[in-house]
Amino acid sequence: MTNAPETASERVVAETGLLSWLGVFIESESEGRAVLGLPHRAELTNPNGDTLHGGVLATLLDNAAGTALRTVLEDPETALYATTEMNLSYLRPATGDLRAEARVRRHGRSLVVIECDIDSERDPGEWTTVAVGRASYYVDESGT
Repeated sequence: MTNAPETASERVVAETGLLSWLGVFIESESEGRAVLGLPHRAELTNPNGDTLHGGVLATLLDNAAGTALRTVLEDPETALYATTEMNLSYLRPATGDLRAEARVRRHGRSLVVIECDIDSERDPGEWTTVAVGRASYYVDESGT
């Protein structure tokens, strides 16, 4: 038996088919921060080996940033928001489980900027940064 989602972010992950299929989970979330995980699976790799497809990392960035964003919204259930810009620099191949840590860099009235590091587990307990990125979101907290 699984527990019902408690936070807005837990509901987003549970109700988004792509995230469920990928296996994305929330490791932690606090004011202005979020850590998401994603287990390595063969279905998510490039055809030439065990390197995860870059689109998987981009999806994880967008969702880690969105989770961090929801921690600073007055009411994440009614606020409207959308990704307006996202960039991701790939530093090295991701060949293990992933962990994305997102931090709100600036929270303005209608624009939020979030930075994110994505690490991959090389050996048990040994993590290496494989990508760094940033996402910007348009936010309308009036909910209209």
